[in-house]
Amino acid sequence: MNRLSVVIPARDESGHLPDTLRELDRTLCEAAIEHEIVVVDDHSTDGSPALLRGLTGEVPTLVVVENERPGGYGNAVVTGIETATGDAVAVFMADGSDRPDDLVRFVRAMEEQNVDCVFGTRFSKGGKVVDYPLPKLLLNRMANNVIRLLFGIRYDDVTNAFKLYRRHVLDGVRPFLSHHFNLTVELPLKAIIRGYSYEIVPNTWANRREGTSKFQIKEMGSRYVFIVLYCWLERRLSRGDYLRK
Repeated sequence: MNRLSVVIPARDESGHLPDTLRELDRTLCEAAIEHEIVVVDDHSTDGSPALLRGLTGEVPTLVVVENERPGGYGNAVVTGIETATGDAVAVFMADGSDRPDDLVRFVRAMEEQNVDCVFGTRFSKGGKVVDYPLPKLLLNRMANNVIRLLFGIRYDDVTNAFKLYRRHVLDGVRPFLSHHFNLTVELPLKAIIRGYSYEIVPNTWANRREGTSKFQIKEMGSRYVFIVLYCWLERRLSRGDYLRK
């Protein structure tokens, strides 16, 4: 890998962004990983754009872009992917729930195992969650087990947003259909069923220290079902038309 792009979608995360960006940049620099940090402001109303512009002098690898699509996690991530210049792209959360040290481990795994993707797991041996709300935890485990059984895969944390992809994988899983958090499921499922190689690496997730999560179960449920069924139908009916060539 020559250059890593870290895509961070952010809506009203001014309370978290300074610490998240400083720690991330410092950790990647100490690991001698050439990188850029692409923060996509997703229609924030809390002064995040001005804050980010002020941080560009302190964090020289920072690239700030506005999401010109309708608001939504998936739209913001796709904007970041299109802006990124690296030959590998990681999706990282703005709220401090992901650990920069884990991202270094993802990069090393991709290089050492020579795989197309690295997927984080919070629930396998070595993974950890901190202050995960119990209702969301129960729903998460149920949904991931259903997905694992439907697709016959060994990966147990498909809904985990923290993942790393080589550029050619992101080109190969187009078109992107998800405008919201269901993109976290669309990208890995398409990568798996289209034949890209992957490594699973345990990671730690910690609940946000302040602010409100943008993920809403009632809003996301049907969108998750749609994208899972879409990917399942592609796998069952496409006769390999979208398999990696």
